[in-house]
Amino acid sequence: MPRRRTRILLCSIWASTLVTAVCGVAGTASGRTPPAGVAIVADAPGSVAALAGYRIQSSAKVTDSGAAISKPGYAASGWYPTGPRSTVVAGLLQNGKYSDPFYSTNLKSISPNDFTVPWWYRSDFKVGSESGLHTFLDFSGVISGADVWVNGTKVTTSTGAYPRQQPDITALVHPGTNSVAFSVRPNDPDKDLTTGWIDWVQTPPDNNMGIFRDVFVRRSGSVALTNAHVTTKLSLPALNKADLTVKVDARNDSGGPVTATVAGTAGSLSFSQKVTLAAHRTKTLTFTPSMWNPKVWWPYGMGGQPLYDLKLTASAGGRVTDTAHERFGVRDVKSSLNADGARTYKINGRPLLIRGGGWSPDVFLRPDRKYLEDRLRYTRDLGLNTIRLEGHLEPDDFFDLADEYGILTLPGWECCDKWQSLDDWTSADHAVAKASMAAEAARLRDHPSVISFLIGSDEAPTTQVEKEYVDALTAADWPDPIVPAASDASAPITGSSGMKMTGPYDWVPPNYWYNKREGGAYGFNSETSAGPDVPTLDTLHRMMSPGELDSLWQDPNAKQYHRSPSDTFGTLKIFDDAMTGRYGKSSSLDDYVRKAQLAQYEAVRAQFEAYGRNFTDASNPSTGVVYWMLNSGWTSLHWQLFDRYLDQGGSYYGAREANRPLHVQYSYDDKSVVVVNSGHAAASKLTVKADVYTVDGTSKYSRTATVSAPGDGGRSTAVTMPSIGGLPSTYLLRLTLSDAKGTEVDRNVYWLSTKNDVIDWANNDWYYVPTSSYADLSGLSGMPEAPLSATASSRTGSDGTTTTTVTLKNTGTGKVPAFYLDTHVVDSAGKPVLPIQWSDNAISLWPGESKTLTSTYRTSALHGSAVSVRVSGWNVPTRTVRG
Repeated sequence: MPRRRTRILLCSIWASTLVTAVCGVAGTASGRTPPAGVAIVADAPGSVAALAGYRIQSSAKVTDSGAAISKPGYAASGWYPTGPRSTVVAGLLQNGKYSDPFYSTNLKSISPNDFTVPWWYRSDFKVGSESGLHTFLDFSGVISGADVWVNGTKVTTSTGAYPRQQPDITALVHPGTNSVAFSVRPNDPDKDLTTGWIDWVQTPPDNNMGIFRDVFVRRSGSVALTNAHVTTKLSLPALNKADLTVKVDARNDSGGPVTATVAGTAGSLSFSQKVTLAAHRTKTLTFTPSMWNPKVWWPYGMGGQPLYDLKLTASAGGRVTDTAHERFGVRDVKSSLNADGARTYKINGRPLLIRGGGWSPDVFLRPDRKYLEDRLRYTRDLGLNTIRLEGHLEPDDFFDLADEYGILTLPGWECCDKWQSLDDWTSADHAVAKASMAAEAARLRDHPSVISFLIGSDEAPTTQVEKEYVDALTAADWPDPIVPAASDASAPITGSSGMKMTGPYDWVPPNYWYNKREGGAYGFNSETSAGPDVPTLDTLHRMMSPGELDSLWQDPNAKQYHRSPSDTFGTLKIFDDAMTGRYGKSSSLDDYVRKAQLAQYEAVRAQFEAYGRNFTDASNPSTGVVYWMLNSGWTSLHWQLFDRYLDQGGSYYGAREANRPLHVQYSYDDKSVVVVNSGHAAASKLTVKADVYTVDGTSKYSRTATVSAPGDGGRSTAVTMPSIGGLPSTYLLRLTLSDAKGTEVDRNVYWLSTKNDVIDWANNDWYYVPTSSYADLSGLSGMPEAPLSATASSRTGSDGTTTTTVTLKNTGTGKVPAFYLDTHVVDSAGKPVLPIQWSDNAISLWPGESKTLTSTYRTSALHGSAVSVRVSGWNVPTRTVRG
């Protein structure tokens, strides 16, 4: 059964950009507001410029017509200046209209009634006086759609977030300043083919109405080049030749016949072709060069990410009439169903376990390239290779950066709103959906990071809609697999999805993932996790009031505004009951948060480890897992591996440990200790050491084994843990993996119990399965204190980053380990320096052991303060040292 997610919309924003002000929508912003930018479009064929920004205002406050508003020189008095990509609420936040909507319940103070009428977006652009140029407006990304005016004339009406519009505005444009106005309609994801937030976060009050992608002004001469793209066929397994197919449409925009030459380069290859076009006719030109010994694009961790440029020029009568440019990569993606019916992927002939996370944009859809890069860097640091986008198909810079960072993407349409209400579609809806598919296919097809399109989410499309989607993809020369749904569904043309959507979405114990049923480690699970993710104490203080924090740790039944608007996920009761049952009752907020980090670490680690171990199983192997979710667009208490402010807690470090390329891990089902090798080359002469300790450090078992691990996700069993007499109910298992030179390459510490978590499979539900009896980990609360020394030093580089090195040492002379040590670089006010990347963290040290950790971050994140390092641990007092 597909999941039954409560259909509700949601929202979020970046607190650092906000200015507290009186709530309201219309009215003049206080003080002098800067004018929106004016785009300058060059007087040359092939020139393109994005509109530089807008002034926006509610139609309830404006009585002028579109013809008047879109005339150059219109005053727009009291309108709000915004950036070039802005929803309405994002623009109002930019103008300081609301208090920080990420904090407490401030988001509730923004009335949705202000967004039930259209809003005007107005912008200017300038062109020169050169004659013979044709001018086009080029846009998608208007939510939910708009009437569009240029220089006093209505030029088009857009419907839906994704169809591409390219009206010819040549007759309306004149030298100097020109004006564009969009009358943007309100958005209702249940009625419009746009975007919604389902049950992820609280709904933005405007439902993201606005313009979230760039709007371009393009100019060309008599012959324009459109629809340029490249498909590649890579020779396997040699990888020594790529056959390219380059296509471009040459369009004659003049009133008479034209003979043009279209010439181009793709990397070092060059080609050209003459074409004669009748007036207002278009022909598709095709070039088929071959590239020997191409630089092959790989996902991160498997190889490099070289990219090539396709450059095309059209000339007629000795003059350039237009240019086109696309970037592409040479790679081969294959997907099929294995003997068990599960979807599998190969990249350049090599098998690939999809280790992914579900993507969330900023809840107000605000662009921030630096923040986007930070999240993609975290994705690589986590050892993930894929991001799934359920709806929310991000602007071009997301996919450009995914190409550069080597992160695979699985874009697709979303569930639980108009996109899934196929039986209610009108003929107009079918046309919008097909146009959306055609536009996104053309936009995404050249990106090597894109490896499929999921034309359905919780359900496969109907026969009619599937054909419309597939026809649109085929017409766009879509080069990648088409998947009918992210759930276990099928459709006549695309066949079986080979994916499952069996949950869970709320807390389950670590041993859940080792059962080959429901969400366990077999097949391809398109979205799943143990649900809640309580952020660090630093982040909690940024997002919740003192009263809310008291409720968080004291009342499991309390409705948590920062979890979900869904009744199913409104509280943390399932998580809290499990944490109390396993770790003991929390004595304070600090105690609650530190127990939450342990619970989240072990749950996330088990999920990824189980899928990693089972990848090469002979029967019913795991082939892919998408953690639900990678991140949150808001300040959230669930479904995230790192929080809105990019702080890192137990979920982050549990995933990072599980996804190490050469990794030693414990199996909760059969007690085997295995080495999983995600690298391509086999790893030989590896030493695995398994040690069992009581929580006071008393050794109860030790075993060493030498193994080799095959590559491409292969595994080797080193030890099977025996029954050990005299163990207390809570104990520790330390696994270490050393290479042939004796260098430790992985250390993995488990906290385990002689009492197993007992899963009540008979009462499994779509979002979780109850646990009838919990493991006993309460012994951790009785761990003796361990002495720890910490020193730190920092070095500032010329690239704008600082590296802080921290050396930790357990100085004890007894047996007690320093357990779960967490290290944060902080500024002079004690606030974490974020984003940050550590060589290691959340580690445990036994007496006499030391470890040096390095962290890298932007120097500017210190805000001019000296470096300090805060070190805390489960049984180590928190201290701060200068760095």
